Amino acid sequence: MPHTPAFIESARRTIRLELDAVNDLLARIDGDFVRACELLLACKGRVVVVGMGKSGHIGNKIAATLASTGTPAFFVHPAEASHGDMGMITRDDVVLALSNSGSTAEIVTLLPLIKRLGITLVSMTGNPDSPLAQAAEVNLDARVAAEACPLNLAPTSSTTVSLVLGDALAIALLEARGFTAEDFAFSHPGGALGRRLLLKVEHIMHGGDSLPCVPRGTSLRETLLEMTRKGLGMTVITEPDGRLAGIFTDGDLRRALDRGVDVRDAQIDALMTVGGKSVRPEMLAAEALKIMEDHKISAVVVLDADQRAIGALNMHDLLRAGVM
Repeated sequence: MPHTPAFIESARRTIRLELDAVNDLLARIDGDFVRACELLLACKGRVVVVGMGKSGHIGNKIAATLASTGTPAFFVHPAEASHGDMGMITRDDVVLALSNSGSTAEIVTLLPLIKRLGITLVSMTGNPDSPLAQAAEVNLDARVAAEACPLNLAPTSSTTVSLVLGDALAIALLEARGFTAEDFAFSHPGGALGRRLLLKVEHIMHGGDSLPCVPRGTSLRETLLEMTRKGLGMTVITEPDGRLAGIFTDGDLRRALDRGVDVRDAQIDALMTVGGKSVRPEMLAAEALKIMEDHKISAVVVLDADQRAIGALNMHDLLRAGVM
């Protein structure tokens, strides 16, 4: 059995070879890449990605990345395309075909039909003289000097380069479309990322009767009872017109007790934090989280456009909502 240093050296050699392959790719990002981006950007239908074997696995991932970054795309297995799935491809689509050799039989079989239907074809191959590259409107050069596999057989460096090239396409198109973080979130509504990017403060704040709130002049004793009833570890203190006067938290209470304040006689005006950090209801919950983290606080007040307190939000709310 190989000893530990041999495993480490093998891993480092593989990583170096794949890094070299990706670095070599930089010089080949040229006019052909620009043309490929233009064709994909102009596509009125969807980008249909095809590939066999390991190229198929990479193609599947490229299609998923394109779809989640604003370019409608899906993957079709080329062998299945020859047996009915070709009907999924329309004249408005663009086919992105991956094949390291450029002569994969299952893909080459589809070329006459793609041409007959007038479908735009973009290829990604390691051989610019191959049948696939020659048939395409533009070929993206994904060749590598050698695979990381010591036998130079298993697709390793070549699949890495194809994956990187696919990511480069997706991001270039994302930027060209002006695709935003909110657009991205709509593609991921069920995941943590969607929650972080779509959830707003108004969706999770405590408002109405659940908002702990007392007016100026309230005794500390009554204030503590309000905090206990509402269970947020804080309360809002308001001016007579409802505008925010200040905030009082469990931390403020501890500091007051450390100073020897008499809980029975004190009024909240002398103990509250004047103003306090606030957020707006239409603000993203992730933005509220950043404010709380930046100022090392565990709760914020939610104010409307007239500076009236309409809600409160704490770290536990953000944690339950999956924002953090």
